[in-house]
Amino acid sequence: QVQLVESGGGLVQPGGSLRLSCVVSGSIFSIGAMGWYRQAPGKQRELVANITSGVYINYADSVKGRFTISRDNAKNTMYLQMNSLKPEDTAVYYCRRSVRGNEYWGQGTQVTVSS
Repeated sequence: QVQLVESGGGLVQPGGSLRLSCVVSGSIFSIGAMGWYRQAPGKQRELVANITSGVYINYADSVKGRFTISRDNAKNTMYLQMNSLKPEDTAVYYCRRSVRGNEYWGQGTQVTVSS
């Protein structure tokens, strides 16, 4: 059974930083694409960034230059380093795994940016 568990969310002031982690179990982590999505209250879930099993990385325009996605295949973990956080980054952040036509989601971690 594939499981994704996010951690690292919390409350941070504008301009601050957080690093999210997503640990994957039950699957060969090095195969397949991974991504971070977020959903703010009253809004649809949106892509933040994704990374393939190769070197392709894609970011939403709203986070380019501030967020960095990475993966450590040896640790079965994906990360999202978030710098220069803004109040509009407040949302529940989810990790997603896509492999062989299947997709899996984590339970989400809350990120709140507020003074």
